[in-house]
Amino acid sequence: MSDYEIKKLQKRVTNGGMSRREFIMAATAMGFAVAAPTLYSQAAYAAPKKGGLYRIGIPAANTGDNFDTGTNSDAFMINVAQGAVRNCVTEVTADGQAVPELAESLEPSADAATWVVKVRQGVTFHNGKTLDADDIIASIEHHRGEDATSAAKSVAESMGKIKKDGNNTVIFELESGNADFPFLLSDYHITIGPADNMGKIDWHAGVGTGPYSLKSFEPGVGANLIRNPDYFKPDEGNFDEVKAIAINDGAARMNAMSTGQVDAIVRCDLKTAHLLDKKSGISVLQVAGTKHYTYPMDVRQAPFDNNDVRMALKLGIDREAFVKTVLRGYGSLGNDHPIGTSQNYHASNLEQRKYDPEKAKWHLKRAGLDGLEVEMSASDAAFAGAVDATQLYAESLKKAGINLTVKRASADGYWSNTWMKVPWSASYWSGRPTADWMFTIGWAAGGNWTETFWNNARFEELLVAGRAELDEAKRGAIYQEMQAICRDEGGAVIPCFANNVDAASDKLGRPAKMGGNFELDGSRSISRWWFT
Repeated sequence: MSDYEIKKLQKRVTNGGMSRREFIMAATAMGFAVAAPTLYSQAAYAAPKKGGLYRIGIPAANTGDNFDTGTNSDAFMINVAQGAVRNCVTEVTADGQAVPELAESLEPSADAATWVVKVRQGVTFHNGKTLDADDIIASIEHHRGEDATSAAKSVAESMGKIKKDGNNTVIFELESGNADFPFLLSDYHITIGPADNMGKIDWHAGVGTGPYSLKSFEPGVGANLIRNPDYFKPDEGNFDEVKAIAINDGAARMNAMSTGQVDAIVRCDLKTAHLLDKKSGISVLQVAGTKHYTYPMDVRQAPFDNNDVRMALKLGIDREAFVKTVLRGYGSLGNDHPIGTSQNYHASNLEQRKYDPEKAKWHLKRAGLDGLEVEMSASDAAFAGAVDATQLYAESLKKAGINLTVKRASADGYWSNTWMKVPWSASYWSGRPTADWMFTIGWAAGGNWTETFWNNARFEELLVAGRAELDEAKRGAIYQEMQAICRDEGGAVIPCFANNVDAASDKLGRPAKMGGNFELDGSRSISRWWFT
């Protein structure tokens, strides 16, 4: 076999498209059995190269976008703000572990109620200021307090009392133990900015410690970024320049990728992803993660304040058809709770809810109803194909005697004008790395993003207990019960978990394993990738 063919295999390894086992099997079949491990290592651990202009097409851009990451909620600003311009105290690796980023170390007390964080030395902001403990404290305090409007308010307030011990040590004194505390410090809302002498941060200036500094930014249109030559991670921040281009329309993103206008896109149009994957020089990337589609009901309002109505709506969706039709098979069944099969503490013993229109009718009768007329607002801003998906849901509900009217909402400003503003809407979550974090930010009573406005006393009790429980078996039992409560009493229909399906040029190098916590390598392609 020729060197050309083995180099093609090595290219797939470099681009993250082939595992070590797959490479060695293929290389052995080609007659390279002895050299296969070395050839694999040469490809898998090739040093990233510097240079080039990286053009990335990203959806979910809005004219109200800004660099106060407490207000960020979707792909465009997550990729640009946390993924490029700023860093967090910790980051989540492709293996799903929370590791130090702007921290050098995190040390817990025996009960995990006190955490000592050492600040990484030698890190500077784009404006020349040296990172210190005051920057970390001021950045977190921005999300706390009575007047805070941050989406991370509940997460930040769970961090307890914060104080510094000198310029390079931050101490967190939690109300109770939290073994998952390092994950909270990776929240994409809680990026670190430079504090002034008054302990305030000019968030809108877009200054950070990240691999790229902000050259220009037009909300809803795009951002230009320039490589930070002083970045503290030598193998990241490899492009000379980055153009993040707002392309909200799925078909337009696919066309931009197909015609070479961009080097990578977030969220392929699943209807045509297989066609794009056949095009020379382009790879469609599929990674299972924590993303799930939801239909949250405001449980404070009739008829959603009645759990029998909620159960009827959960039983009235054909989940298998949803995954097959809406996701084109790029995902798995949801069970009306937010913890996926890839995560720790997933309740695998919880019976999978199935389409059962007759049982849905039974629940309606228990609610005193012979039928039901409801309306849902949907937009493809919620998730790709959300309007068509909701129409599919409406069709399946008819057999249960439920007439669902789908109201098409404007994509622009959907998250500020429709979501959590109307009684029922389409939504999605990228998910969070831990069960506690997902439950805290999306399900806890009074949370900024508790999209169903749910308040369940037993759930709240278990949330506190699970966070402090250090015994893995006991903790697992707590989270399994919480998933059952969400499934049977919660206000969200969760039909599926969606894989991250993105696309990239074969000219791009990327890690052998990509993060699945967000799209396009955990929203870190700008930081982690390079041109080969």
